[in-house]
Amino acid sequence: MREFVVEADGGSRGNPGPAGYGAAVIDPKTGETLAEAAEYIGVATNNVAEYKGLIAGLKAAKALDPDASVRVRMDSKLVVEQMSGRWKIKHPDMKPLAAEAARVLPASQVRYEWIPREKNKHADRLANEAMDAGKKGKQWEPSRSTAALDALDAKAARVVGDAAAGAAKARAALAGRGPADEAAAGEAVAEPEAAEPSVGWGPADLGTPATFVLLRHGETPLTPEKRFSGSGGTDPSLSPAGMRQAEAVAAALAARGTVQEIVSSPLKRCRETAEAVATRLGLDVRIEEGLRETDFGAWEGLTFAEVQQRYADDLSAWLASTKVEPTGGGESFATVARRVAATRDRLTARYAGRTVLLVTHVTPIKTLVRLGLGAPPESLFRMELSAASISAVAYYSDGTASVRLLNDTSHLR
Repeated sequence: MREFVVEADGGSRGNPGPAGYGAAVIDPKTGETLAEAAEYIGVATNNVAEYKGLIAGLKAAKALDPDASVRVRMDSKLVVEQMSGRWKIKHPDMKPLAAEAARVLPASQVRYEWIPREKNKHADRLANEAMDAGKKGKQWEPSRSTAALDALDAKAARVVGDAAAGAAKARAALAGRGPADEAAAGEAVAEPEAAEPSVGWGPADLGTPATFVLLRHGETPLTPEKRFSGSGGTDPSLSPAGMRQAEAVAAALAARGTVQEIVSSPLKRCRETAEAVATRLGLDVRIEEGLRETDFGAWEGLTFAEVQQRYADDLSAWLASTKVEPTGGGESFATVARRVAATRDRLTARYAGRTVLLVTHVTPIKTLVRLGLGAPPESLFRMELSAASISAVAYYSDGTASVRLLNDTSHLR
């Protein structure tokens, strides 16, 4: 029987006031986030929002495996004690919610555990994201979730591929230390722990990883001119040179014979590159919105020099911080990182043990490499990535990432 951990929370800004909930389903063996749910529910009390979060978490777990055992972790003593049957449910608003929660899964499959609030940051952040979205008249969107990344920053170390857990374990292995020593040294250690890697220069035998072969699309007419070309511009096609590059990389990948699936950004230049490879390999192309390029706002189609001339202050701020958006409401690199990380998590779960070609753009590829290395955000500005180049990152079952290749253009020579 599979086992899941459900972390759930809810909140109200006013009690009653604008309210929302959040819930995450986690694999207790690897610490991987398997599903997230959040919603703005209008004006409600804290307790109503907490129950709504519980229900959403249980439903998400049931959708993954209706026969799984579920350990619910919440910082609401009221909900935990009431659902465990130790406290009576007196409030009329709580009774139907508790009954609904009890119907999601058989009682024999669910147990409840109270945790302090500081250990429930993932679900708490989701609930706050939902309330923030509601304040803007919108609903929470999974692609904009920062909860898992914020949990990582808080040393929860549970995001696949960000390598906080894997890096801590690898450092311990190389130094001949165990997790207790690593914790004493102030390092983040994954909770719950997966099996420790063996001492040495490689990861433990964790099975076949999900391997992402990262292909930047071929040239467009904008590429040689080094113009900003993101997801908010004209969506150009490949140039004749770009088509030749796509055919060359298709031949190279066919010769290697390792690609089993192809996933592409929705933008035309990537779809055309992906189709060239798919035709050669006899595979279908799946479109993934999360792989699209950054929206560069008012900078779309301009050269760096033109942006510097027209928007000097904005450009300086953008170069100084990955949290700054381009002029005109584009995406910051921090926003793109959250989108790409969520996409990565979905794809690693979907394609565990397989080799997948991701046809995408400069920023998503650099972001995947950065996250795989556990490198700081400013490292984005220190990588070279040519048109039609190949990079590769592998993701193991414990969340460890291994960067295997960067900016290979040998097939174009």
